[in-house]
Amino acid sequence: MDWEHILDKAKEFGMFALTEFGPKLLGAVIIYVIGKWVAKIIRSIVRKLMGRAKVDAALIGFASSIVYAIIMLFVMIAALGKLGVNTNSFAAMVAAGGLAVGFALQGTLSNFAAGVMIILFKPFKLGDFVEAGGATGVVEQILIFSTIMKTGDNKRIIVPNSNMTGGNIVNYSANATRRVDMVMGCGYDDDILKAKDLLMQILKDHPKVLDEPVPVVAMAALADSSVNFNVRPWVKGADYWGVYSDVHEQVKIKFDEAGLNIPYPQQDVHMHQVS
Repeated sequence: MDWEHILDKAKEFGMFALTEFGPKLLGAVIIYVIGKWVAKIIRSIVRKLMGRAKVDAALIGFASSIVYAIIMLFVMIAALGKLGVNTNSFAAMVAAGGLAVGFALQGTLSNFAAGVMIILFKPFKLGDFVEAGGATGVVEQILIFSTIMKTGDNKRIIVPNSNMTGGNIVNYSANATRRVDMVMGCGYDDDILKAKDLLMQILKDHPKVLDEPVPVVAMAALADSSVNFNVRPWVKGADYWGVYSDVHEQVKIKFDEAGLNIPYPQQDVHMHQVS
């Protein structure tokens, strides 16, 4: 075996690899290093901008990670192209894979997009009592993909964010005050002016009924069994159900004391005897 000849060939191959492949390898390494550095800078900028906008911390971490991964993917493709690798097919595979993943995660991505919309536009916040996504309760957590709510009877409801934003959102806590809408009735034989004055007095005497806006008691309808009044006091949002319950109780007590009737559905039957 001619070892000198083999050694000479190895040296020639090494020089060829160094002169031909070396610059490409060096260029790929430079692209990778600079690209990674740029990706970190952009990730840091995204975090700072979202932090200044007071975006949720979970969304900041998730979004910045996605931005970093996308940039690094393009950096890797550029580095492989510098080495002479045909990246057209590789890029097509990445695009096809991304499309397949997009279809597979269509529901998840829609929930993510809805979560971003909730965090950015804030139709509700933690602690608000809302009706949305087919559920009603107090908002406990706003996550990237879902919103967690607690009902009045202490049940926990996890609602996908796409459901939360897919229909009407009723935020009962958005305003400081709320109007309590009630309908009260008295009998046709009763003094309706006396009943109306008594209803207004009940509202004025309640400590949690606000003076402004002024509470309203107005004739609503001459119903089948009663004369109905719209009773509409204004209260602080947190006092809504307490006032609702108290007023009903006081109406029953005061009407009984005043000799006013609270009718219930009834029918008068007249019998005619035919000879």
